[in-house]
Amino acid sequence: MNYNDYIKEIEERKAQGLNPKPIDEAELTSEIIAQIKDSDNPHREDSLKFFIYNTLPGTTSAAGVKAKFLKEIILGESIIEEITPTFAFEQLSHMKGGPSIEVLLDLVLDQKDIDIAKKAAEVLKTQVFLYEADTERLEDAMKKGCPISKGIIESYAQAEFFTKLPEVEEEIEIVTYIAGVGDISTDLLSPGADAHSRSDRELHGQCIFEHNKDMQKEVLALKEQHPNKRVMLIAEKGTMGVGSSRMSGVNNVALWTGISSSPYVPFINIAPVIAGTNGIAPIFLTTVGVTGGIGIDLKNWVQQKDENGNTVVDADGEPVLEQVYSVDTGSVFTINTKEKQLYKDGKAVKDISTALTPPKMEFIKAGGSYAVVFGKKLQTFACKVLGIDVPQVYATSKEVSIEGQGLTAVEKIFNKNAVGTTPGKTLHAGSNVRVEVNIVGSQDTTGLMTSQELEMMAATIVSPIVDAGYQSGCHTASVWDDKSKANIPRLMKFMNDFGLITARDPKGQYHAMTDVIHKVLNDITVDDWDIIIGGDSHTRMSKGVAFGADSGTVALALATGEATMPIPESVKVTFKGEMKSFMDFRDVVHATQQQMLKQFGGENVFQGRIIEVHIGTLTSDQAFTFTDWTAEMKAKASICISEEETLVESLEIARDRIDIMIKKGMDNEKQMLQGLVDKANNRIQELISGSKPALKPDADANYYADVVIDLDEIAEPMIADPDVNNEDPSRRYTHDTIRPLSYYGGTKKVDLGFIGSCMIHKGDMQILAKMLKNIEAQHGEVKFNAPLVVAPPTYNIVDELKAEGDWEVLQKYSGFEFDDSAPKGLARTKYENMLYLERPGCNLCMGNQEKAEPGDTVMATSTRLFQGRVVRDTDEKKGESLLSSTPVVVLSTILGRTPTMEEYEAAVDGIVLTKFKPSQKELVLQ
Repeated sequence: MNYNDYIKEIEERKAQGLNPKPIDEAELTSEIIAQIKDSDNPHREDSLKFFIYNTLPGTTSAAGVKAKFLKEIILGESIIEEITPTFAFEQLSHMKGGPSIEVLLDLVLDQKDIDIAKKAAEVLKTQVFLYEADTERLEDAMKKGCPISKGIIESYAQAEFFTKLPEVEEEIEIVTYIAGVGDISTDLLSPGADAHSRSDRELHGQCIFEHNKDMQKEVLALKEQHPNKRVMLIAEKGTMGVGSSRMSGVNNVALWTGISSSPYVPFINIAPVIAGTNGIAPIFLTTVGVTGGIGIDLKNWVQQKDENGNTVVDADGEPVLEQVYSVDTGSVFTINTKEKQLYKDGKAVKDISTALTPPKMEFIKAGGSYAVVFGKKLQTFACKVLGIDVPQVYATSKEVSIEGQGLTAVEKIFNKNAVGTTPGKTLHAGSNVRVEVNIVGSQDTTGLMTSQELEMMAATIVSPIVDAGYQSGCHTASVWDDKSKANIPRLMKFMNDFGLITARDPKGQYHAMTDVIHKVLNDITVDDWDIIIGGDSHTRMSKGVAFGADSGTVALALATGEATMPIPESVKVTFKGEMKSFMDFRDVVHATQQQMLKQFGGENVFQGRIIEVHIGTLTSDQAFTFTDWTAEMKAKASICISEEETLVESLEIARDRIDIMIKKGMDNEKQMLQGLVDKANNRIQELISGSKPALKPDADANYYADVVIDLDEIAEPMIADPDVNNEDPSRRYTHDTIRPLSYYGGTKKVDLGFIGSCMIHKGDMQILAKMLKNIEAQHGEVKFNAPLVVAPPTYNIVDELKAEGDWEVLQKYSGFEFDDSAPKGLARTKYENMLYLERPGCNLCMGNQEKAEPGDTVMATSTRLFQGRVVRDTDEKKGESLLSSTPVVVLSTILGRTPTMEEYEAAVDGIVLTKFKPSQKELVLQ
């Protein structure tokens, strides 16, 4: 883009009420600098503003050009009246890393002007985003006798870049804004349909509250009425940020309510304050920490108890809530960061110490978690070079070790992968641990943000610690529109250059894949002891332990190969009884949630914890249906405990699928995929030989709760219902309303069915084919009374179905089949009563490209039932997204309504829906 194009873009944005877009291109920056140097240039004044206030830092190509020009000014090679050498140093101090660090090091090590070298050193002492190439230069200079370099390293050893920062305010005044009643999905803060604009922070900010301008005006009015207070967004009677990590959601909240991170970096705000009656969803809370924000568990509504201490319930058996204190919009509170208390009217109303732990206070002080992570690495480097012990500057990592207590599965994985812990010390839940990460996944609607984060932290290549990194193309798979064409190739090139395996090849040498990211990550995880970080809440592998994360945490894992988090408590889930022949494994998943809530009086014991499911006999493909749903159970993650034979089979499947990726030409120069094949073969041999058995917890491990699911109680298909018309809005759109098929009496109208997303596997596609043949045999034809949209999760599943003949069956009944040579350019808005065979990917589940028709009742296999996600409301009717098994979805579209049990049993007659049964083996270590 040249300057004239940029001015034209500015005028276009002005019409949208937007400021000039931040500059990240070298060509435009160079032209702006040329105009600054030309004292008579008519654009000089504007160019100065763009250069100083509107150029993105880090490793953007624009930052490289900017840093070089600032160096010229400091050295006196360019004289710019408005940018003195002192101001040039200030500019460099806000550029975070990459080219700016290179320039500062040049100025320090040049030695021609000691005064300049000392000034550059003082700026360098405030910086933390240094990589090996930078620290090697410093170390080499120190060893050659450079006193200034030694001074910098000594400063780093004392972590002065952190200790000299202002302390966190003792009192933070806030004013409340209730963003919604009940659970608040991150879609409210950053709608999926606006995913294309996430990397343009100001533009994306306009979509907060799903573009509700009245709500946006209310927030602005609160800020105007309370200029010295921060606005705290609240989920009243619910949990804030369910559904996904959604860095863009936190960015939007920060943009509207937070603090500017730098006067020279536009639209990047930090330190939002977010709260919920039931706290913050675990992965969203991690994202809040990335920005140095505060997430508060209010508990302003609690379950009412009778005189015997029993929970009072209403006519529907639901717990009755009573208000402890009001947080109505406009209420004024004080966060006391010293006392760790929330005050209202001078009275402490809630202990908030969990929101203000020592590590979280460090995030707040440093302006986010990245600076703390890089600061610790830099301090460790400096102390190693100087040959001294690391001074205790940062809060000590909490280490919980209980003598004589065994380990849960997650405790074992964390102990194996821990970095920097006390040697020989065994850690239990509650410990805060740095761990090495094995697999990292980035998805396409947050990937551009991840690439920006990598640029901002000056990273240029994936950490050698990481076994594999993968960039998907699934969230934008259903429609190859102009937005996708503009964004996705750019993303794939960046990630390919960074060292990831990419769904699309920038060189066009292999077929573009749009496979669902979670399915790919599930395949490339080839060790049950692995730790996986992925840019999506459904990063929930059935091997190892996987954590969904925001785009920034993904960037951090890619750049450093590490993540820092507490070891969560675990809840153990086992099974008893026997499944009925006409039940699907999806029914077991829903029944788990239903029975758990019943067993614990409505308390969700899964929330924020690890679900350790002793699944035993299911391979990873099928077990993934359970682990995937644990995001909806509000768990932090899940771990499958498998029998050895089952795990070997799962690893063989994974290895063979990686081999297919290699044969397609997807491996990179470092042979990342081949490394995974080798690792899989090694793990398989360990299992077969018995040298390293499958991951199992100790028999004396401690669990927060022990949940036993009785399969005998599952008598009919189970459906997760959004309950859109519940009189209590806090009970709408949760995943906790699980109903049996008979509840609907065979009469509830179904407008559209969807089979797809990460919740299905090859077996579901086979069930679909068999059911269609069954229905034709029983009724002479297959006639759809509602549209059925089918999106296979991966291409390899399609290939396998083609080889085995099932795809031909689906083609026979379909009215549309995807064509990769001519992908859809427009989102479908109307559906006919027929079968649609869509491109592999997320499709309707994502809701960012295609949706059901407004007001529809959708029966789907997917994960999302939040308001507006799969289907929007109309003035006349609320859209409903009911979630069920593949057989229920198929039959609902054939009938145009929910089936009766008789109709259901007839349709699945002779079809083996699942082979799941409780393991008869001991899945613990005595």
